[in-house]
Amino acid sequence: MTFFVGANGSGKSTLLEGIAAACKLPVAGSDSVELDPTLGPARALGKALRLAWSAHSVRGFFLRAEDFFGFTKRVARERAELRRLLDALPAQYEGRSPLALELASGPLRSSLADIQGRYGEDLDANSHGESFLKLFQARFVPGGLYLLDEPEAPLSPHAQMALMTMIHDMTLQGAQFIIATHSSILMAYPGATIYDFDSPPIRRVAYEDTEHFTVTRGFLNDYQRYVNRLLNER
Repeated sequence: MTFFVGANGSGKSTLLEGIAAACKLPVAGSDSVELDPTLGPARALGKALRLAWSAHSVRGFFLRAEDFFGFTKRVARERAELRRLLDALPAQYEGRSPLALELASGPLRSSLADIQGRYGEDLDANSHGESFLKLFQARFVPGGLYLLDEPEAPLSPHAQMALMTMIHDMTLQGAQFIIATHSSILMAYPGATIYDFDSPPIRRVAYEDTEHFTVTRGFLNDYQRYVNRLLNER
C-alpha cells in the first residue's frame, strides 16, 4: 500500500498517471490511457519511467475520480444496446423455431446478467458514493495492481472506511495499491508507505507527520478556534 500525498498541483496525480501509462493498465473510466487526449503528458512521462516488478500483474486498473461519470454512462449505454438487440430478435427470427431464437438471445441475456451481477440494476439509481463502492466491489480481484487518483472524492467518511476494508481484503490476497489522496482516513492504513510531494525532493513520511493528519487533528481538537480564526481573518 503506497500513498502519494500533497497539495493540488504538487505532481502526485501526474506521477500516478505516468505509472499507469508505463504499466499499460486499463482505465476504469472513460478512454484508455493510450487514447485519452488529457493523458498525453502522462504517456510521455510513462516512456521515461523504468518499472521494477517483484511479480508482474496483468490484472487491475487505473481510475481517476473524475472519470467515474464516464464509466457509469458507458455501462448504461452497453446495457441499453443489449436490451435493444434483445428486443429486435423476435422480429428477426419470425417464422423460425423457438430454439433458434433462444440460442440467439442467450449470449445477450448472459451479458446483461453479467452487468447486473457486477453493478446492480442501475448504477445511476445509487448515490455517487454507493456506485463508486459498487465499482470497486465488482472490479477488485486478488493479485491486481490498482492506481487510484483521489478515490475518496465522492465518499463520505463512513464510505471511506468501507473502501479501506475492501482494500485490506485485496492486499491480503496479493493486490497492490498506489493511491493519490487527500484523505487522512485512507492514509491511516497500517504499514502504508506515504510519499509527500509538497516539497522537492519527494520524500517518505510517517502518517503523523503529514499535513493532512496535523491539520485535521488540530481542527477536530479545537474546531471553534479554527473556525473563528478563519472567519475573523476575512
